Amino acid sequence: MKTRITPDLVHDFLAGARVFAKSVRDVIEGAVLQEVAGPKVTMPQLKLLYLVAQTDSVTIGDAAEFLGVTSPAVSKTVEKLVRRRLLRRNDIQGDRRSSQLSLTEASKRLLETYEAARNQKAAEIFANYSPEQLRRTSELLDHLAAEIEHSAKDQLCMQCEIYARQDCRFGKFGSRSCFYQNHRGNNNHSHPA
Repeated sequence: MKTRITPDLVHDFLAGARVFAKSVRDVIEGAVLQEVAGPKVTMPQLKLLYLVAQTDSVTIGDAAEFLGVTSPAVSKTVEKLVRRRLLRRNDIQGDRRSSQLSLTEASKRLLETYEAARNQKAAEIFANYSPEQLRRTSELLDHLAAEIEHSAKDQLCMQCEIYARQDCRFGKFGSRSCFYQNHRGNNNHSHPA
């Protein structure tokens, strides 16, 4: 027996999901990044650092695809991070478009510090919920996202951004190919912290 999903329920659910996502982005991610890095690092720059941390081989084109921007825009971001000594660029045959990107010790420390502060902030906020409630909610969110994305034509998944998981439920529920998995070798990578 199918449940009747009313327009009011859809509206309420989508409004709640939007507010939740914005709260995560602004309070748990953005505010923590500001505390940890100040104005030196933006969220798109942090996403790029996480991409490099999670993969074996990243080019400017890969980063542009992942961030949803143009290659020239990523090149500028890379250049800023290189100047700040947060990223290393190794040009292949003198072609910056096919540069291999890698983290520096400073960016590894930044990611570790950010992740620890973010996890602490989230733990404080979620302290009133049991681990089981959070696990069930996380799984439900993955199921819902997979249903939403199921009709998308783009089969390359980049939904998790800075939350790459070794065992991605979203990938299991959906039919998309994981960007991180496609850019990893046989080495097991985990999040920086």
